[in-house]
Amino acid sequence: MPWYSIRVPASSANLGAGFDALGLALEVYLTCRFRQSASLEIRAMGRDAGQISVASDNLIWQTAVRVAENHGMSMPPIELHIHNDIPIGKGMGSSAAALTAGVVIADLLLDLRWKPLRILDEAARLEGHPDNVAPCTLGSIVASAIDAGGVTRAVRLDLPRRFGIGIVVPDFELATSKARAVLPASYSKADAVFNVQRAALLIAALAAGAAHAFPTCLEDRFHQPYREALIPGLHDILRLRAPGLLGCALSGAGPSILVFFERGYESVCDLVRQIFQLHGHESETLFANIADHGFVLEECAGD
Repeated sequence: MPWYSIRVPASSANLGAGFDALGLALEVYLTCRFRQSASLEIRAMGRDAGQISVASDNLIWQTAVRVAENHGMSMPPIELHIHNDIPIGKGMGSSAAALTAGVVIADLLLDLRWKPLRILDEAARLEGHPDNVAPCTLGSIVASAIDAGGVTRAVRLDLPRRFGIGIVVPDFELATSKARAVLPASYSKADAVFNVQRAALLIAALAAGAAHAFPTCLEDRFHQPYREALIPGLHDILRLRAPGLLGCALSGAGPSILVFFERGYESVCDLVRQIFQLHGHESETLFANIADHGFVLEECAGD
């Protein structure tokens, strides 16, 4: 059977006030080579490979199986070689990338012939929200929502050339379930209006390249204030101000930090690292460009 390769970008979701609605794709990738096989065989290598199951409970494989079952089909066994560069458990969409890869693998081997938006819709249904899987599928910066009929609607835009981003990744993990557990069941009208204003301002600022809208457009009352107790230094990081620094936001559920800056001021990421260090944690900065494309699937040569 022929070998195929799929490459899926990492993602950073929320972007401050855009909780469960905004996300961006990063040039850090999960790459999988796969083919139909007589029996299931999974190998994993790359970053945090020891945390990737090579048994039948592997997230990529389980996602493909769920897609097949949801459509009354059976997933054939595959040989799957995983190479991962996305930090796991750090708020950079590692599970969303795996889930997206699983949907694409099922689509190909079950001959479903889905377009990217249909793949996004399936991935969002499985994930429960579209903010990470939308940039995994479409690339760039994406605003997304699930309509009354359960269909995902998404629109992408590009990061202005004058802006850059960095991801500061600390030396500890934070489970998404734990980060979700600290959020309140409801919000006040004042907090809802606060976030709607800033999410709208962020989209406009990104579309127009308006640096003066920062850091106000990254402010948030829905998730970051409640997660400060889980992430040492987050309170101070979100309030950082410096020349060339547009602002900081929690990447997904954290603990990584998304840093927006004006080109030429990449060194502002060191300010975030210094705060982590003051709280007893080392960190690294990933200067990952925005990924222009979502997943890429192609036939490839065998071993």
